[in-house]
Amino acid sequence: MDRTRLPYARPGIALPVVLFAMLAVGAIATAAALLNANAVLIHTFDERQSVLEAAADAGLEEARARLNGNPDLYPDTGFVVLERDAPVLDARGRPIPNVRRSVYVGPTGVTTGQYGVFGSIVVEAVDAGGARVVRRAEITDQSFARFAYFTDEEPSNIAFGGGDQIFGPVHTNDVLKIYDSGATFHGPVTTAETISGVGYGDFRQGYEEGVARIPMPETEDLEKLRDLAEAGDLDFSGSMAGSSSQATLRIEFDTIGDHGFIKVYQSNDPAWVTADVPYDYWRGLENSENCGHYEKDGTFRSAADHGRGDPHSWEAALRNGGRCYLGGSDSLFGGFVPDDGNGRWLRWPGQPADIAVDAGRADAAYLFPISRAYNPDFKGVIFVEGKVAVSGVVRGHVTLAATGDIIIVDDLEYATDPGAADRNCADGDVTNDDILGLFSGDDVIVANNTINAPTDPDDDNAWDNDFVSFDDTPEEVIHATILALSEFTVDDYDSGAWSTERCEGKMWGRGCLYLTGGVIQKRRGAVGAIRDPGGYGYLKRYSYDQCVRTSPPPFFPTTGHFTRGHVFEVDPNGFDVAEYFRLLTAGS
Repeated sequence: MDRTRLPYARPGIALPVVLFAMLAVGAIATAAALLNANAVLIHTFDERQSVLEAAADAGLEEARARLNGNPDLYPDTGFVVLERDAPVLDARGRPIPNVRRSVYVGPTGVTTGQYGVFGSIVVEAVDAGGARVVRRAEITDQSFARFAYFTDEEPSNIAFGGGDQIFGPVHTNDVLKIYDSGATFHGPVTTAETISGVGYGDFRQGYEEGVARIPMPETEDLEKLRDLAEAGDLDFSGSMAGSSSQATLRIEFDTIGDHGFIKVYQSNDPAWVTADVPYDYWRGLENSENCGHYEKDGTFRSAADHGRGDPHSWEAALRNGGRCYLGGSDSLFGGFVPDDGNGRWLRWPGQPADIAVDAGRADAAYLFPISRAYNPDFKGVIFVEGKVAVSGVVRGHVTLAATGDIIIVDDLEYATDPGAADRNCADGDVTNDDILGLFSGDDVIVANNTINAPTDPDDDNAWDNDFVSFDDTPEEVIHATILALSEFTVDDYDSGAWSTERCEGKMWGRGCLYLTGGVIQKRRGAVGAIRDPGGYGYLKRYSYDQCVRTSPPPFFPTTGHFTRGHVFEVDPNGFDVAEYFRLLTAGS
């Protein structure tokens, strides 16, 4: 009887199957071992990489802390080595095995300082096995322009109150005082001391007491700007002559289309230059050559001219449409006069700008360009030795520096309204906007002249409040970031007219002082005083210009405090620090 053979009973098949199975199991075991070994290696690499990355990131912050503790470590050009192949310490101060670090710092981007002080910290962390991590952090030396309000000293008799509204960052190295009438601070507030009357303040972004003191700039910071102005033929010699509202040199900002200019007027008579009040208690403005009225034929006739030929008509003429003008003004002579006998306009040493010639400007040869389009060597700086009076319409980015007082003798405005709804500088692009910095080695003063302040033409009774405004507007407008190594103040802030000009529904002496920008000063100065009803001087209406945070005035002084910006991972392959910094500053 035959029997059917089952498949597994075939001879010779069992051994190969067993061997194949053993090989498969061995391969799987080997692969598993290799995978486990790779996982260990990867884990070890990741841990080591994490250590190097942490060492590099810590190096960035440690370097920034060192710079803030000693700003002199920061170089003007090139780069410096803060650490070279140094051991890296852990949280307990022990060296991390086989990890070394090098730290470099220097200016990058546009390194001139014209658009702010920007730099980089570069850290290279390596281990004994050759692994390497390179990181870069952007840093910015904070400009004083970032402050809406800054003082080194707060006088005992001046405080915030009366419902003051303060926008933007505020800092003082002194005790910040607030009256019980209250004040609202819309930006962050810091003080190196304490806040007196803290309960009377409304701090929308909080406050800090006892922070590190921020030293004021010094005269040396001012002098650094002289050579920059000379390069663009924008350095001028004034004098210290005249009272606190007077100067022998006057700068008038002007604009033609998208281009900015200045005109410079000089005279030996500082009262004439600034349209100051001729001091004569019984005659008032009778002898003024700056003040007068227009005849029917359009000719301007001064009070002094009236006084010579008709001793009684000058007062009536002034009280009925009278106007006052700064010395050298076109309005006094019916047009531009290079030399009016009392003073002269300085001539621009370069070629007159095409745009001025094409516009038919009679003063084309006297317009100093403050843009590189017509002044290729313009560095963004105007410098005056002595005092200077200033007014006009500003187009461009410029810093006006003076060793003496800077005296604001009329409105000083941007061509682009700083409060315009479409003015967006959040991304740092303010190419089409205007920025002015005023940097004085002494005071920045709002003049008490016949333009800024109402004046009593006859001055027959100082107590009758019989004052007349001779300006085209009832307020004073200032668009600028102001830095005074002494103080920002209003001349004769506690005398003169009171309850004469309206400030947003309230009668006051000289009306509103609209200031958009910031005020940085050694010692806080006064701008007005109360006299019932109303008061003397001005009521403050200050606004903060956000654009100066990203685009400060050219070469404006910095605080020495470096803030951290973006952090970048740098390809470590073939990294060379000297070449890297060269690339970061190329084209500056």
